[in-house]
Amino acid sequence: MGDNENRKVYEPRVVKNYREMIDYSVKNYADKVAYKYKKNGNLKQVEYVEKTYEQVGKDIQSFATELLNKGLEHKKIVVIGNNRYEWCISYLAVTSGNMIIVPLDKALPDNEIANLVTRSEAEVAIFDKKYIGVMKKLKADTNVKLEMLICMDNVKDNEVEEFSELLQRGAELLKNGNNCYEKIEVNPENMSIMLFTSGTTNIPKAVMLSQKNICANLSDFASWVKLYPTDILLSFLPIHHTFECTVTFLYGFYSGCTIAFCDGLKYIQKNLAEYKVSVFVAVPLVLETMYKKVQKAIHDQGKEKLIQVMIKISNTLLKLGIDLRKRIFKQILDNLGGHIRLVLYGAAPMNKETIIGFNQFGIELVQGYGLTETSPVIAAETDKEKKPGAVGIALPSLNVKIEHPGENGEGEILVKGPSVMIGYYHNDEENRKAFIDGWFRTGDFGYITEDGFLYVTGRKKDIIVLQNGKNVYPQEIEFLINQLPYVTESMVYQRGKDKTDTMLCAKIVYDKDVIRETLGEKTEKEYQECIWDKVKDINQQLPVFKHIKKISITTEPLIKTTTQKVKRYEELKRVEY
Repeated sequence: MGDNENRKVYEPRVVKNYREMIDYSVKNYADKVAYKYKKNGNLKQVEYVEKTYEQVGKDIQSFATELLNKGLEHKKIVVIGNNRYEWCISYLAVTSGNMIIVPLDKALPDNEIANLVTRSEAEVAIFDKKYIGVMKKLKADTNVKLEMLICMDNVKDNEVEEFSELLQRGAELLKNGNNCYEKIEVNPENMSIMLFTSGTTNIPKAVMLSQKNICANLSDFASWVKLYPTDILLSFLPIHHTFECTVTFLYGFYSGCTIAFCDGLKYIQKNLAEYKVSVFVAVPLVLETMYKKVQKAIHDQGKEKLIQVMIKISNTLLKLGIDLRKRIFKQILDNLGGHIRLVLYGAAPMNKETIIGFNQFGIELVQGYGLTETSPVIAAETDKEKKPGAVGIALPSLNVKIEHPGENGEGEILVKGPSVMIGYYHNDEENRKAFIDGWFRTGDFGYITEDGFLYVTGRKKDIIVLQNGKNVYPQEIEFLINQLPYVTESMVYQRGKDKTDTMLCAKIVYDKDVIRETLGEKTEKEYQECIWDKVKDINQQLPVFKHIKKISITTEPLIKTTTQKVKRYEELKRVEY
């Protein structure tokens, strides 16, 4: 039992393993649409496909039966591809059929895919057709265990099985009385999911998660934030990543929601409207961009004063228990799809103004914090308790503490509880570093306030230690720089450690269209001077040791992981010293 058991907002349904979760949802939401997506992608003649929970249950059972019939129980199976129905069925069939799923990042280059498939010791790979080449090469490599290839698309290739055919064969086996899937018993304590960390450091670690880990996280999150069977979620973050996988895919399934698959980043707003999305799981970068567009539209229409008056009226009514936000701000909400009631976000800090702004328009934002190693959520705001700037409250079954807190209560965040990973696969050295007396070291620094809210101040490995012994969290300064309207992102770093003096520098990415609108047509050198003036203003808000002494500007985005985290070690190779 964790520190916050008494703060539960809801009494959740506890599930011990995926089979329990699947059986409950298939039975109780049988006729409800579980997945909705386009058959023809973005073609003009759009044809929607809807899969009910009952159909999903049959497909999971059919696919798992065919895999088990091939003798794959306990084997590791890689899955890689876009967010799509076949990916979800593969994941649920493999795990509930007592096999081990290894989700890989679809954005990895071929050499990295080859490296992770080899390291995972997977014997089967399920993939989109774009990966056929790399998978066939791996299958031909005698040093790799890969023996069976399954393509989610229909391809005519003698070396490759087709997902649809396996599904059909499994259905035939079931029809003829094969009950191997029913007889399977899954030990929820064993490794069921192998996930590679997202790669902001050079070598991704293989995280071993059990169904007990993830199911504990689902039940915990369900006691903080409620989803309803009437909710429609848009799946657009990479589904291999544990945040999207647990919060959208699995928690959506657990709650009987409908999941719609996004057509791509540039189609988010269109998809929000056409699927009537009510719950959106996102990262701050996307939300900040959406909010900036809303603010720009208000400015362009000359409605800033009117909106401020309407916000004051709306806030006064809210204090009297009257909520008219959906009606008052209908035009703004329609531009965001018109149906959003809740946004769940994590992975990075977000501007308080954006959080408050969305809330004033009638959209609730709930922040969460976690890691792949913790299945992933450690702390989150609840439907009742929110505090902009904090990442939330530790989930009810988790204990969170700060190691060696300094004068301001800050130190490394440690966590203990049922959703903490089994460990890193074949990596004793990293396992020794990761745990202290049964507590998992998050690698993040932060502090906990008296009312139990957790604040994250920065990654341990990103901290810049100055020659005077002072610590600088680059994210803190980046956050301020990123508030400039024409800045899309930035990275603060220390000039080469071989220098005798210490200098903080910033690489700043700007939007050339927005900067042109804001400052007029200028040369890049003039833009640099204007941005530098603004950075000097930011310096005045900070203690002297945190002052930026040099900047460089570019329109080229920073190198990032698929979850939009900057790969600092890659960027540092490119910066000018």
